[in-house]
Amino acid sequence: MSDPNSLDSLAVALFSEMFMADQLARNQLTKALPKGMELNHFSVLNHLAGIGDERTPAQLAHSFHVTRGAMTNTLAKLEVAGHIHIRPDWDDARRKWVTISPSGLSARDAALATISPILSEIVHSIGPDRVRTTLPILREMRVKFEGNEC
Repeated sequence: MSDPNSLDSLAVALFSEMFMADQLARNQLTKALPKGMELNHFSVLNHLAGIGDERTPAQLAHSFHVTRGAMTNTLAKLEVAGHIHIRPDWDDARRKWVTISPSGLSARDAALATISPILSEIVHSIGPDRVRTTLPILREMRVKFEGNEC
């Protein structure tokens, strides 16, 4: 039996909690999103709204750490819904550019309005100061994982 104080046990306990929290958060937020919107749709719309500029599908795939095929599928659904505009690159016919549409901004805002109270309640119940203390650690962990990618 392993020592519960060992670094390996600590790592397993930490990541077990993170994975379970991630799964529970995804399930709860997915249920709260407006009908027809998936969490990955919201994430892309939120990202595009935040940057306020065009991105290629490849850039978006890289940002979300998904395959180009997965991103293409998400973008196709968002385009059919009218939430994004996809235009050709006039200098390179192989490339396309993606922007959020006014409809996409409205859909993102509506989704944010439904999930913000859920997220705020979690932060309130944990305590804003504890969350502020935890954020730098989670950011550092994310950066470490990004640095380990192949």
